[in-house]
Amino acid sequence: MIELYTAPTPNGFKVSIALEELGLPYEVKEVDLRSGAQFAPEFLRISPNNRIPAIVDGELSVFESGAILLYLAEKTGKLLAPSGPARYQALQWMFFQVGGTGPMLGQAHHFRNYAGEKIQYAIDRYTNEGKRLYGVVDGRLSQAKYLAGDEYSMADVINLPWLLLSKGQGIELAEYPHLSRWIDELKARPAVQRGLAVPPRSDAPMDEKAKEVLFGKKQYERR
Repeated sequence: MIELYTAPTPNGFKVSIALEELGLPYEVKEVDLRSGAQFAPEFLRISPNNRIPAIVDGELSVFESGAILLYLAEKTGKLLAPSGPARYQALQWMFFQVGGTGPMLGQAHHFRNYAGEKIQYAIDRYTNEGKRLYGVVDGRLSQAKYLAGDEYSMADVINLPWLLLSKGQGIELAEYPHLSRWIDELKARPAVQRGLAVPPRSDAPMDEKAKEVLFGKKQYERR
């Protein structure tokens, strides 16, 4: 059985959605990011970058959400074409997410919601880049039902979770009608609904100790 090391974040939800879509049995190993469990030696052996998600499948461990989704697709032969143009159509949108929407929208979310000092340049920089990226996705979805074309794929799975947080990123989703249609359709999928509940989100506010663990000097120590 696959062990899923995760937390209730967009990156974690990518993998839980994929596992649910693929119907693979898995055991959840929740990593308490606010307490610093991501820095524990036993977790670092699985994920040396001290980030979630990570999986262990038998003797193999994989970290980085994009690599995990690629592994799961190839393990099952599902949600990613084995070869040809359809495969690369999906892969390019997967790389678009890990190199674009993930880091850029993550920074927008951070500077708008968590930064101790409100830096207007940073807020504007990442919010505007976020709007541009939403526009890229909206443009693609004006031409195709899903990001890789006619078929739902890992390209959709990997992009969805960060695009569900538009409000916290300062982005009006109503300005992107094709993307909104896509979000509504994906959110109606039972596997997506189950995946977004793994593990359950906490409504508890983030205290100063948790902020120090997540964003302070401990995060940047060499290990």
